[in-house]
Amino acid sequence: MNKSRVTESFSRSSSKTYSLVELVHRAPTMMVDHGPENTVFSFPIVALIELVLVLGVVMALLWMSLGVNAPLEEIANPNQTTDPAKAPWYFMGLQEMLEHGHPTLMAVVLPSLMVLFVILIPYLDNNPHGAGRWFTNQRGRSLTIKTALYVLVIMPIYIFLDSTFPPRELLRGVLPDLVSQVVIPGIIMSVIVLLPLIVLNRQQPNAREVMLVLFTVLFVSAIVFTVTGFLFRGPGFKLFLPWNMPGGYNPFMNL
Repeated sequence: MNKSRVTESFSRSSSKTYSLVELVHRAPTMMVDHGPENTVFSFPIVALIELVLVLGVVMALLWMSLGVNAPLEEIANPNQTTDPAKAPWYFMGLQEMLEHGHPTLMAVVLPSLMVLFVILIPYLDNNPHGAGRWFTNQRGRSLTIKTALYVLVIMPIYIFLDSTFPPRELLRGVLPDLVSQVVIPGIIMSVIVLLPLIVLNRQQPNAREVMLVLFTVLFVSAIVFTVTGFLFRGPGFKLFLPWNMPGGYNPFMNL
């Protein structure tokens, strides 16, 4: 519409109940960024994806229940402990941690701190930028991969060295149990967790990157401890290769 047509349509007149207040040059309404409206609907798009995942997990569990024989064993004998006595696989990480320090530290204090950390993540990192995106950006993806590789190397080394030369046994009677079973393991675990943050601090990280690094350490460490306890612990809960277990023990019997 040209200017003359606009002026004619909105000319002053006592018979009109409307008037032109102002003309503004701007983009058409359909071209304006709608912000939060440009999102994916949780229903049915996300709901259907979650439904497919649930069905996949159910099918996997059904296949395992049909393919793995799980007969009832004889009544437990309180005078004879099963060797090795292993927890279910979803508790194997905690049982493996018990091999490296005092139960109060490894089964109460550290797990409580881990759960508290996961709960506090939304409060420690409340920046909406990049929310809902895997790793936020390329740098976040790189930090996550490097941290995961670090944990996959350092944690098995720690487990092997601590099982071969356990401070709590070597220092028994030399130092108080509080030092050998709580302080020393706590310092070692703290150094392993904080070392990536010390290196990252030189790059001036933001809160999101710090959370990515800490969560990756927590998540990958849980996997390493679980796999170690499940596959590499044999009779006496000592370290063995899965195919070299003494007495014909098979780790997969615990499935």
